Amino acid sequence: MTHPMAPTVVIVPGLRDHVAEHWQTLLATRLAVAGRSVRVTPPVTRDRLSRDAQVANLAATLATVTGPVVLVAHSAGVMTTVHWAQRHHADIRGALLATPPDFETPLPEGYPTPGELAESGWTPVPRRPLPFPSVVAASANDPLATAERVAALARDWGSRLVSLGPVGHLNPASGHGDWSLAEDLLRELESGRTTPRAPVGTPLPMSATGRHT
Repeated sequence: MTHPMAPTVVIVPGLRDHVAEHWQTLLATRLAVAGRSVRVTPPVTRDRLSRDAQVANLAATLATVTGPVVLVAHSAGVMTTVHWAQRHHADIRGALLATPPDFETPLPEGYPTPGELAESGWTPVPRRPLPFPSVVAASANDPLATAERVAALARDWGSRLVSLGPVGHLNPASGHGDWSLAEDLLRELESGRTTPRAPVGTPLPMSATGRHT
């Protein structure tokens, strides 16, 4: 069954790119089987840590799409999306932004340092409201960002904030594969039911409806 009027779903993975058991990979497969138009940004093979390279990669993927788009980003893919939105335009109907990392606070050992992130163009993190509806899905125990910092990002971006509870970084390393709530949030974004963007500084409510599988 095809969905000719539905927006194309564009998947934006983080810096670790594609993992077979990751919820984004599983979601892309499930949507494609259901007849949805899906694009996945390909891995960046050179200058992978470069913000400009990641943003250009997303821009190139979006250039292949005709018609409206819903973005599904995870981790550093959220930051790629936010930086892309500062300098590019497309028919974006909404964006699901799952567990964004806090690039302005030192990350755990094994991740890029604040200096490396700054040199690669990731910081300062854009704080202007996004020009399209968005949902930020936040974890209560994400090792890459505190819930308070993610809530502040959601507020500044004008996003609806959804609390998922203690799901780590919502990835296979934290014990999470398929994430059924992603499709519910996608339907919300596609239907236009997402809470309108609030002025910067307006507190946004946390939702208790987050769940994972």
